[in-house]
Amino acid sequence: MLAGLPAVRPYADLLVGNESSDDAAVYRLNDTQALVATTDFFMPIVDDPYDFGRIAATNAISDIYAMGARPILALALLGVPIGKLPVEVVRRIVAGGHDVCAQAGVPIGGGHSIDSPEPIYGLVALGLIDPAKVKRNDQARAGDALILGKALGIGVMSAALKKGELRDKAYQQMLESATQLNTPGIRLSEMPGVHALTDVTGFGLLGHLLEICRGSKLQARLSFEHIPILSAARHLVEDGYATGASGRNWESYGGAVELPGGAPPWARTILTDPQTSGGLLVACDPAAVPAVLDVFRLEGFKYAAQVGTLASGEPRIVVA
Repeated sequence: MLAGLPAVRPYADLLVGNESSDDAAVYRLNDTQALVATTDFFMPIVDDPYDFGRIAATNAISDIYAMGARPILALALLGVPIGKLPVEVVRRIVAGGHDVCAQAGVPIGGGHSIDSPEPIYGLVALGLIDPAKVKRNDQARAGDALILGKALGIGVMSAALKKGELRDKAYQQMLESATQLNTPGIRLSEMPGVHALTDVTGFGLLGHLLEICRGSKLQARLSFEHIPILSAARHLVEDGYATGASGRNWESYGGAVELPGGAPPWARTILTDPQTSGGLLVACDPAAVPAVLDVFRLEGFKYAAQVGTLASGEPRIVVA
């Protein structure tokens, strides 16, 4: 869609724009401060309005953490079908977003609302970072280790929820993951051994890893057995649950992913599963792996694990 548009004029202080499909824009204010800006919004993936607000806010703020920045301010984006959705329901959506922002230490300073056929909620999120510490998604190096901060499976679980097949315990597992703020990103920005950073969201693990590979001109090798998967999602994906986005994601990779011949039939589904809101994906020096995992563990990310490596070669992913 963007191919026919004129190229963006060069701005010396725009450190990160849309050239590398990164998580947020970064604009240098001075020698020690850069503004990080992003936005994200979507329609409900759960029935509970408060939980919807929490997930949407967590997902939007995640892009700030994925650049290594500290969030400082948010604006709410709200669309509701006027006269069709009770005011209390709308209030609960906004309350969910407010509570997540309060947890992150971020004020919601205002926002904008419109009449829309379906409920929509999200945020504009702003953050600050030292320009020298920005963690782009295209600066990975050959030999880097790959670390994933959260387990996969949010999309599969939401698909089961829509069909009324997600049990309460599984829903709580889904909610716990989807509303866990990716706060390790701030500490990871302080680590020289961390070379690239992104978060795994709508394009699935393979899609966001491909962005790292293409931007950094490297090949990735994933170890399927080391990729963390939420226990409830594992059972559901084995039973055939999947989102429509999973198939579209696979098609979008353009043949740049090689799956092992002996992989279970559901392997492709979980690796393409859209995550809302997923974990951080870190490319770091192998010597930094213990310290990176310590950051995740100290902040409550029990599923964080090394899932692969990067090497010189044609940008693609080989799953072993």
